[in-house]
Amino acid sequence: MTDLERYQDPLTIQRLLHSAGTIAIVGLSNNELRASYFVGYYLKRHGYRVIPVNPREKRILGETSYASLLDVPVPVDIVNVFRAPDALPGIAREAVQIKAGALWCQFGVINEEGSRIAADAGATVIVDRCLKVEHARYVGRMHWLGFNTQRITSVRAGLQ
Repeated sequence: MTDLERYQDPLTIQRLLHSAGTIAIVGLSNNELRASYFVGYYLKRHGYRVIPVNPREKRILGETSYASLLDVPVPVDIVNVFRAPDALPGIAREAVQIKAGALWCQFGVINEEGSRIAADAGATVIVDRCLKVEHARYVGRMHWLGFNTQRITSVRAGLQ
């Protein structure tokens, strides 16, 4: 199993989705057209407490935005990262310092050093996966597409 495969384990993803309550989104934008905003909005609508981490904004999605993870005043279950890969080691160190349960790196946010920092400290690490897409896949929130199958697959039920 490669490091990337280890950081994309479906059972680990499902466990995180079902056990998390508070998600700090590093790089959450206040621009409704940005992917980070859409993901934050979606997660908030599905019952998660979303904490914006963006030093350029005061409020996002009606929540106070913090300059760094170290400023977040409550425990964080998942740190979701929407930043360039080279920023990940510093973010991982902050996630470890606040004792976040997991470091979740969005599509394209791949940095071996950052992943290793979090994993070595005992945090669960997910890499190159979208939190919103995985939530829709495993928690069954696909109804807006016209179906609710609990999983995305190209194989019809009973033909496996």
